[in-house]
Amino acid sequence: MRPRPPIKGRGILSGTGLIIMCLAATLVALVYPIWSYEDRPEAGADVLNAQTVATMYGPLSALDRDFLTKVRLAGLWELPAGQQAQQKGTTEAVRTAGRHLVEGHAFLDERVRSVAAQLGIGLPNEPDDRQRGWLEELDAAQGVEFDRKFANVLRLAHGRVFSVVAQVRAATRNLLVRELADDANTTVLDHIKVLEATGYVDFDALARQLASTGAPTPAGSPAAPGPVAGPGEVVPVTPSPYPSHTLPPAATGPPAPRGGS
Repeated sequence: MRPRPPIKGRGILSGTGLIIMCLAATLVALVYPIWSYEDRPEAGADVLNAQTVATMYGPLSALDRDFLTKVRLAGLWELPAGQQAQQKGTTEAVRTAGRHLVEGHAFLDERVRSVAAQLGIGLPNEPDDRQRGWLEELDAAQGVEFDRKFANVLRLAHGRVFSVVAQVRAATRNLLVRELADDANTTVLDHIKVLEATGYVDFDALARQLASTGAPTPAGSPAAPGPVAGPGEVVPVTPSPYPSHTLPPAATGPPAPRGGS
């Protein structure tokens, strides 16, 4: 007897069966990542704990360490940029913004070097390649071109770091980092205000540039430097003739004038 042929349209390999299988596979692909991460909070905690070290001031995360490096790097290029603005700015508002940058980063540099020494963190002594490029651009610019470039480059840089400061302040469990984030928040906000008071900030271009750069550095960044046995000598920035400060000078300083010579 010949075997009975399959009935057309039935069985798992039929058209309807294939459609059902594809839909099921798609559903699994969508649900599995949600189960893997949202329903397993210990996965994110494991990553955080693996990159966090204990200190006498509280746990120190990779984001905390990256924040210290960013504060130091900011002073290494923004302070000389402020000095240029004091010398080359064509308006009193630009020169005032330069003075605020010099004083603010002199203060933050003292603070971050002290915190890093207490936590055993090494810090850079030179700005990075991108920051050196910005300084070269400012050095080459003159007159109103300098004023405009200074206001926009520095405002963009401060806008980027402002979100990082907020993230660190919200998440850190380390007392020293928390206090430094408070000081950085006050200082950076002051710098944002005096840069905007120059009248040269292009807010439309600024919004586009900030949107294109994405979110701030996430916690657990593999590039964040870890604690070292000896942080080594960290050369202070030199804002002479300005003295040391105990509080961000911007917190009590007068508002900057808007434009004018």
